[in-house]
Amino acid sequence: MKNQLNHLFLLTILFGFMTAACSQNKASHANKTTAENHSKNPYYSRTETKKLVLADSVWKKILPEDLYAVSREADTERPFTGKYWQTDVKGTYYCAACGRKLFRSDAKFQSSCGWPSFFEQSDKNSIVFKADNSLGMQRIEALCGRCGGHLGHLFDDGPEPTGKRYCMNSIALDFEPDNKK
Repeated sequence: MKNQLNHLFLLTILFGFMTAACSQNKASHANKTTAENHSKNPYYSRTETKKLVLADSVWKKILPEDLYAVSREADTERPFTGKYWQTDVKGTYYCAACGRKLFRSDAKFQSSCGWPSFFEQSDKNSIVFKADNSLGMQRIEALCGRCGGHLGHLFDDGPEPTGKRYCMNSIALDFEPDNKK
C-alpha cells in the first residue's frame, strides 16, 4: 500500500511538472485571419526563403505575445489545445512568424500526442534542427529554416516512409486550405 502511494505521489508530481513546462498563455491570435495576425509583421512572406535574421527586440514588437513565447523563447502549448492538432483539411502549413512553407497536409497524421504531427517537411531547407537537452530530456528541436523560430521537436517514432514525427506547436503554424488559394 505504501509503495502504491509513493507511485501515485510521484505521478502527481510528474504530471504537475509536465503541465507547468508545457503551459502557455491563452492564444491571442488563434481566431484572427492571417492578414490580421501579420499586419504588424512586414517580414512575413509566403514566397521568400532567404534567411531572416532580426534582433529579438524586433520580433517582440511584431509578433503576438503568445507566438513570441513559442517561436522566440521555445515555449510549448499545452497538448490537445492547439487549433491544428486534429485538423484533416487539405492544404499547406506555414511558419506563423515569417510565412515560410513548412508542410503539406498529406504529410500530416494523427499521432495521439496532442500536437499536430507530420512525417515529412515540405523541402530539405524548410526546417533545420538542433540538439535540445532542456527539461532533463534529450530531444531534437525543429526550427524554421528561414527565421529560426521554434516550431516543436523531431522524433524517430513516425510512420513510413520516413519514420519521423515532426511534433509541432499549432501556434507556430499558419494554415491555408487548398480551396482558399
